Amino acid sequence: MEQAELLTQALNLTMFGMGFVFLFLTLLVFVTKLMSSIIQKILARAADRPEPNNTPTTLEQEIDEETKFVIEQAIKMHRGA
Repeated sequence: MEQAELLTQALNLTMFGMGFVFLFLTLLVFVTKLMSSIIQKILARAADRPEPNNTPTTLEQEIDEETKFVIEQAIKMHRGA
């Protein structure tokens, strides 16, 4: 009689534990999907915004003629030409 009672308790505990694990993992999947959809919406909004004009400038555009001349003369002086 005592063995049947122990077996019933073991089966009850097993079912409770497995049920808890199943519910936890199911909840984890839904929370992960929810977070993923929220992040995707945030990224979509960020992609829709126009970015500031960050076109790369070349060295020719940044340096005026006088500075360019001074740099060329310094290079020539350094090389000894």
